[in-house]
Amino acid sequence: MTVTRWWWVRHAPTHKKTFVGASDVPADLSDTAQIARLNAALPQTAVLVSSDLSRAAATADVLAAGRTRLSHDARLREFDFGEWEGRHWSEVSESHPDLSRAFWENPGAIKAPGGESWDDVATRVAHAVADISAQHQGHDIIAVAHFGVILTQVQRARAISPYQALAQTVDNLSITELVLNGGEWSCASVNWRP
Repeated sequence: MTVTRWWWVRHAPTHKKTFVGASDVPADLSDTAQIARLNAALPQTAVLVSSDLSRAAATADVLAAGRTRLSHDARLREFDFGEWEGRHWSEVSESHPDLSRAFWENPGAIKAPGGESWDDVATRVAHAVADISAQHQGHDIIAVAHFGVILTQVQRARAISPYQALAQTVDNLSITELVLNGGEWSCASVNWRP
């Protein structure tokens, strides 16, 4: 059977303390030691893809040397939080107390006003992963993306609920390795920081 490995990397930090989903916020790439360790831990022969948001694209660019860089893929963008974009968690919980609580405690079809739900993002990302996997079957694929995007794929690989997936930690500049083997997903590691 053909094995395709996905090496999900969460972009470098933005240091924002607000909802930063579809907003294009730059990454802080100053931790060159961590980036070097990350780069060394990733397969050199992998193809490399990223979200088109600058924080993911710039992180991918520093990992691209010697690797085949694919075009940015907008389907790998973070959740669009709609009206909640750029707002602090406490402000959202005051303005939308029931909805914001349900968004985190019962993820699935629930969405922020004007935003995307877990189901929306999981479907969008799954289509991107299917297309990229078909084009690069049997290869290592490094995907630099976002917290929510990565968790939708952890949910799929572990066959857990969205709520259980949200309990996972995915730090900036960490690796989550997922394996596609004969059409079946498995999870090799989550949130590994070399």
